[in-house]
Amino acid sequence: MFRRSAIPSAEVHATLGKHILVDGYPFVVDLEKSRGSLVHDALTGNELVDFYSFFASNPLGFNHPGMLDERTRERLARVSTVKVANSDKYTTYYAEFVDTIERTCGPKDLTKYFFVEGGALAVENALKTAFDWKVRKNIAAGHGDQKGMQILHLKHAFHGRSGYTLSLTNTDPNKTSYFPKFDWPRIASPMVRWPLATHLAETEERERATLAAAEAAFAERPHEIAAIIIEPIQSEGGDNHFRPELFAALRRLADEHEALLIFDEVQTGVGATGKWWAYEHYGVTPDIVCFAKKMQVGGIFVGDRIDDVENVFVKPGRINSTWGGGLVDMVRATRILEIIEDENLLANAKARGDELLQGLYKIQERHPIVDNARGLGLLCAFDLPDPQKRDAAIKRCFADGMLVLSCGTRTIRFRPSLNVTSEIIAEGLTRLEKAISEVEGL
Repeated sequence: MFRRSAIPSAEVHATLGKHILVDGYPFVVDLEKSRGSLVHDALTGNELVDFYSFFASNPLGFNHPGMLDERTRERLARVSTVKVANSDKYTTYYAEFVDTIERTCGPKDLTKYFFVEGGALAVENALKTAFDWKVRKNIAAGHGDQKGMQILHLKHAFHGRSGYTLSLTNTDPNKTSYFPKFDWPRIASPMVRWPLATHLAETEERERATLAAAEAAFAERPHEIAAIIIEPIQSEGGDNHFRPELFAALRRLADEHEALLIFDEVQTGVGATGKWWAYEHYGVTPDIVCFAKKMQVGGIFVGDRIDDVENVFVKPGRINSTWGGGLVDMVRATRILEIIEDENLLANAKARGDELLQGLYKIQERHPIVDNARGLGLLCAFDLPDPQKRDAAIKRCFADGMLVLSCGTRTIRFRPSLNVTSEIIAEGLTRLEKAISEVEGL
């Protein structure tokens, strides 16, 4: 007998609370009535401006017409009844996904692809690729097979919550405490304070200290460091931006010390900054790019540098997973990438991001508690004086019908979908300023 549980909206939180920790938002998303960048709350009937977009993973908002056409629905339905092991059993849908990536967002210098489910596992497999490469290099150079298993990373980094990535993530201790971690070299994060012209000298000094620490790490751990990993914009750690000069220096260090350069673009990639990949703004090409979120599928792009030795892309079984990324997600992603290209949403992300940032600048001018407004494309943020003011502002935003995200210790970040409109940007800024005004005197 075919049975389906029908849970009323009013019972969603109670039903979930019987078995999971329900500490999320006190509303219920109505997937049918939500449209674009407006989330419809099934409990109250209210609509919320969505500058959250499922932690920057929802590229087109809700119910984009291009996702609802008959052909897309048919394709999604066709692949949804069985979960194929993409790593060993191939389909036309998988090939179409890969072909679409190559035509749209695939980096021209990084032609090796690997897919897995989730951002943390994307990073995890980037690290495994680097370990494999470095140890094989060490063996060939006569250094043995017990070195080459460390990763140089930054403070304020968030790279995931899986086994290896726990040793890299160092934002909220609640996410890593009491879990075993490796003692890998960690260097300071020389983030920019804005406006840069005012803070250039101190930023350059921080960069010099960071690069000196990186050089020292390589000197202290000869042949140990397999890769340098960095987020082009540290998101969870505080929406921290870096100067292009830092990326160029890290590229030089990676080349000089036979390490791979990995850019974790799980949150910054697939158009969020107005280009397919944030690193394209900086004139530096990494050896590996990690992706997930807006791509709907986790994975890595890898360049030919690893061909110096036998590597995970020619040795069967070295990196793998049962599903190799979900086929339903791949079909959805194929259509999303087509829409981004057809509707020129990279340009939209840049233009709407400029409007958002200019609006944040004006709020900063009018409200002294706001500072350090910053952004690249639709990845925008500003700081408030302390965590209490920041958290109060986020709660006030929600009460006023707007979803935003916290990060760092006192930052609010904004993550609209790529097809957000000027009208929604303006409405979001209005609601945001109202919330700031309401907490300013607290």
